[in-house]
Amino acid sequence: MIACIQRVTAAKVIVVGEDVGAIGCGLLVLLGVAAEDNDEDLRWMVDKVVGLRVFNDADGKMNLALSDVGGELLVVSQFTLLGDCRKGRRPSFIAAAPPEKAERMYEEFVAAARQLGVRVATGRFRAHMEVELVNDGPVTLVIDSADC
Repeated sequence: MIACIQRVTAAKVIVVGEDVGAIGCGLLVLLGVAAEDNDEDLRWMVDKVVGLRVFNDADGKMNLALSDVGGELLVVSQFTLLGDCRKGRRPSFIAAAPPEKAERMYEEFVAAARQLGVRVATGRFRAHMEVELVNDGPVTLVIDSADC
């Protein structure tokens, strides 16, 4: 499971002209599910994302997590994070999970984050989405559960 995380002051997802998910201060999470991902990867990723200390404390140091700042999550499915660009010019997506598995794990990620008390907005799975964001910092991190 791969997550590209951006600290934001605001973010939203638009599908066919309709705002389907929006947050204020928090994290935009572009979430890609790999074919070999399992429940352990899912639990690890949720805990890692929700617990990341990437918000500034009173001294200006990244030392606070979502819960410390009342932050929100906007989670957007993003299979292209699994694109392999090492050969040729066209990415290969063979490492990405099939849509049924990816959607199930995406939904479970959202549910698990909500169970931890985080307000979560979402995009729309398998839809063409426009994502607007105001990156705060900018702070952008990539996390891969295969590296844990």
